[in-house]
Amino acid sequence: MSPQATGRLQGNDLIIERRFRAPIDDVWASVTRPGKTALWFGPWEGEAGQGLTVRLQLVHEKDQPWTDLRIDACEAPHRLAVATVDEFGEWRLELTLAQQDDITTLRFVQRLDDPALAAEVGPGWEYYLDMLVAAREGRALPSFGDYYPAQKAHYLQGP
Repeated sequence: MSPQATGRLQGNDLIIERRFRAPIDDVWASVTRPGKTALWFGPWEGEAGQGLTVRLQLVHEKDQPWTDLRIDACEAPHRLAVATVDEFGEWRLELTLAQQDDITTLRFVQRLDDPALAAEVGPGWEYYLDMLVAAREGRALPSFGDYYPAQKAHYLQGP
């Protein structure tokens, strides 16, 4: 499989979109309910809500670590903004959803301190968002090796 990189940089924002033939509430559940996030990203535990912190397990990362995830904004079913801090720095992520007719568009944005980081993190987010698509469609999950380093050049040159 050779998935195509679709993301782009806009200033310091890494932006990737995916479209689903599904109601917005259904897609929202896929990115916010622990049993559904476990299918493509990882489960989480704790009390969720704006200003609160939950624990998220990164099951597709080496050693499947747990990390604290602060919920900065939660405006169901349209916007979720979260942040986490690890040894690589602070990760600020935002998901927005919009429905038009029977199509829901998910827009993922990561604010980068340095746009050059897109070459390292962009392929990973492409992988995770394609995992979301595959999990929702009941297909086999993709392999990270198909994304990195193959998509690195896309983010070095820009779309």
